[in-house]
Amino acid sequence: MTDSNVDVLVWGPMHASLMQAMARDFTVHNRWEINDLDAWIADHGARVRAIVTSGVYGAETALMERLPSLEVVTSFGVGYDAIDTSYLAGRGIRLSNTPDVLNNAVAETALALMLCVSRKISEAERFVRAGKWATGKFPLGHDLAGKTCGIVGLGKIGKTIASRAAAFDMQIAYFRRGEPYPNVPYTHYADLGELARDADYLVIIVPGGPETEHLIGRDVMRALGSQSYLVNVARGSVVDEKALVASLQAGEIAGAALDVFEDEPHVPVELLGMDNVVLTPHIGSGTYETRQAMAELVFANLSAYFNQGELVTPVVL
Repeated sequence: MTDSNVDVLVWGPMHASLMQAMARDFTVHNRWEINDLDAWIADHGARVRAIVTSGVYGAETALMERLPSLEVVTSFGVGYDAIDTSYLAGRGIRLSNTPDVLNNAVAETALALMLCVSRKISEAERFVRAGKWATGKFPLGHDLAGKTCGIVGLGKIGKTIASRAAAFDMQIAYFRRGEPYPNVPYTHYADLGELARDADYLVIIVPGGPETEHLIGRDVMRALGSQSYLVNVARGSVVDEKALVASLQAGEIAGAALDVFEDEPHVPVELLGMDNVVLTPHIGSGTYETRQAMAELVFANLSAYFNQGELVTPVVL
């Protein structure tokens, strides 16, 4: 069992089982319950050895600067673009995330969004709830079978999405700069625009951060074309939202299905009234089973670090 004298600063409310386990084995300080954080850091900051956060909360560098004993940051989620990894590396602070355990949930979300936008599921439900079925006929949607699913980011989640899409009899293609991945049976594109031109559904599943910011711009959407759809289950920053709104308004793409946004929880008002756009509140990993597995992995990382000096799923900085 971990020494309960290890002080852990928790950035925001976490999964209940994780909070209970940390309270049992560590001295936990909940940031959101601290009224005067500046004064608290002045009095207690030197004792904090670990931060528990998430891809949503991140961790401000200015605050970490005031935690001289900080050794490890454990993040609930795969993405860690809201954390300055260069800063952590410079101080020798370790970082962990929760890979793999959410692959299935995010892939299911991607397929659900593809089906929803293609078969107009959300629009159809609104049609029924509004009492329009008795007096009107709902428009047709499109099959997934036989279409090309273009995946931008063929990492572990991307591969899981690919296998799910293949089960729907879709053709699979992916974008990767340079050489194709070895032993991958899908069609490789080194040019993003060319993939967009050939894809019926362009699924975004790359990490966030400066390297991928606005990777999907107006040029990509124009290449995607008026019969094809954009699906984003990655990070909102990857898609230029202003360009997306303009592209949808101009009819340059058939529609979009979005689980993530540039300024969450704020969604561009223009998207709210579009029937060819499906909007969900960042629920990619949002299942009971997956969140429990993520909570257990965060706790396993925290415990392993302070008991054995190693992380279960370290991020290489």
